[in-house]
Amino acid sequence: MQKFKKVWILRPFMVLAVALSALLLLIAYFYHWVLFVCLFPLVLGALIYMFYRYFRLHREIYRLLKNMGQHLNVTHRQGMFNLPMPAAVVTQRREVIWYNDAFRKVLSEEDLYGSYLNRITFRSLEELKHHQGDVISYKDKHYKVYIVSSDSETEALHLLYFIDVTELYDTMRKYQMTRPVVMVILLDSYEEIVKNARESEKTQILSEVNRLLEQYIGKTTGFIIRLERDRYMAIIERQHFDKMLQDRFTILDETKNILTTERVPITLSIGIGYQADTFAENEQDARQALEMALGRGGDQVALMIEGGFKFYGGVSKGVEKRTKVKSRIVASAMSELILNSDQVLIMGHKFADLDAVGSAIGMARACQCLGKEVHIVLDYHKCLADTLVDHYRKFEQDERLFIPPHEAMSLARRGTLLIIVDTHSPHFVESAEVYQACKNVVVIDHHRKMVDYIDNAVIFYHEPYASSASEMVTELVQYLGNECVLAHYHAEALLSGIMLDTKNFIMKTGVRTFEAAAYLKKMGADTVEVRKLFASSMDSYQNKTKLVASAEVYNGCAIACSDLLTDDIRVVAAQAADDLLGINGVDASFVMYEQGDTVNVSARSMGAMNVQVIMETLGGGGHLTMAAAQIADSDMPKVKQLLLNAIDDYNTTHKKVSPNT
Repeated sequence: MQKFKKVWILRPFMVLAVALSALLLLIAYFYHWVLFVCLFPLVLGALIYMFYRYFRLHREIYRLLKNMGQHLNVTHRQGMFNLPMPAAVVTQRREVIWYNDAFRKVLSEEDLYGSYLNRITFRSLEELKHHQGDVISYKDKHYKVYIVSSDSETEALHLLYFIDVTELYDTMRKYQMTRPVVMVILLDSYEEIVKNARESEKTQILSEVNRLLEQYIGKTTGFIIRLERDRYMAIIERQHFDKMLQDRFTILDETKNILTTERVPITLSIGIGYQADTFAENEQDARQALEMALGRGGDQVALMIEGGFKFYGGVSKGVEKRTKVKSRIVASAMSELILNSDQVLIMGHKFADLDAVGSAIGMARACQCLGKEVHIVLDYHKCLADTLVDHYRKFEQDERLFIPPHEAMSLARRGTLLIIVDTHSPHFVESAEVYQACKNVVVIDHHRKMVDYIDNAVIFYHEPYASSASEMVTELVQYLGNECVLAHYHAEALLSGIMLDTKNFIMKTGVRTFEAAAYLKKMGADTVEVRKLFASSMDSYQNKTKLVASAEVYNGCAIACSDLLTDDIRVVAAQAADDLLGINGVDASFVMYEQGDTVNVSARSMGAMNVQVIMETLGGGGHLTMAAAQIADSDMPKVKQLLLNAIDDYNTTHKKVSPNT
């Protein structure tokens, strides 16, 4: 009858309360009779309510105990008292009305009679029923909870069993925190760093890199080994890996402080695998993650996670690869593919710009020189480079070179080779149907690698350090044989693509960019004719001016929203984004416009902010200085708020870098 004692021990307090009330009234009576008259009904009412609650509590507990007794016979009650595991009985309202001695030890002698289960857990009874055996934590202990409910029509009771799994839980946590994490580390642009350095300088640079890596991994219980001159592998425990995640891999910034004679920044690319079951699978995941990190320009960490990748870093400008060995190898392989194919289709991305069309024209010329039938898949009415197409048709009367996607479908046969330029995502190609119909695919692109890239390409020529796809095609043409000769209008098409993506040789321009431009000039490209391809109408110029004037600056970013419904809004938006970068204090620009139920965002920067990272949070992609996104089934205010949030997240998690970093 311990339950009743818990009620009757309230009697001394009730007697004390009555005595104090009487004393208070007595003092008030002798002090002033008016005060006595005022206090008497208040004190009397308080005492009546107190007795009412006391007797009601007594009756309720008696009724619940009687109800519980109807469901449990003597043997069951005795068994519950003697259970070695903690057990408690609660009402439908989560009120604790009974528990055994084992449960009392869990509570550390704390009294829980008449209290609610919230003292132990906030999980609802229904949730505990549907998730039998779930683990809850209480006072540094972990318990599996099982619940058995009565079928009473009056007052349902619930018996809770608590099984102590603290030791098992701690063992599981220790197992999880000591799981191996495989890191494959690559020293970016090793050849460029040591190419012109003396032996003593090479040794000094590599020794400093080794020292930083050993110190970084030395803070953990793991180890690091050098696989090749520019490649390392480290294996650490998950607990230290979580700390690296929290610190956002400080080693990326530490290596940039190493000085070289060529003033080439030393950066690392790291691929990490940690979610697989075996060492071998984690190592394979780490290698794939490293490839993804390199495809996005390097200087970042890529994690292989379930369903894709996660990235850290990657906000600096990639170091240009000056060697052309890869271009020669790719050109040789492509030449063989082209010669062995029946015909060639060349396709860029949707709403093709000067770079997509220019690089397509360059590859088409190379295929023609190799004696193959070739067609460029292009939707002329949605093309942003119609001036280039018209310029090309002035000199070439081949009406079948440019064909719409529906005609290309009839040409997509087993022996057809499809060359995709200026994109590597299957979602952005001019025609997904043509891509799916062709079995032999070659990809030529310079944009930073996206997670959903084309993974079935025979040749995946991806160079994120290049300025444009036109630059890459220009290099390939030079290595496809002496028979590949460009006419001046082919060279002008390629040069227009380079000028577009470099903003007239200002952004992302390297030595190989000028070498490609010099070759095109040698082939007869007229810069005046190329400049005319960028000309716009007076209406377009006025619309661009309105867009620039309507922009607002937010955290160093110029943001403009357009409600224009013109056919050339894509070109106008891109031009407006470029012009907004000329404003002092603007590191990046974003221009938004609506087309149907889709909101398009055009993003530009001078290199201080990586707009590709920001656009990826909106489902888009692109490059460090040029990116875009399309958000379907949304409106301008919602997308603008998403953009502002993405900018805030970027400023929080990334440091702005100099364009020359």
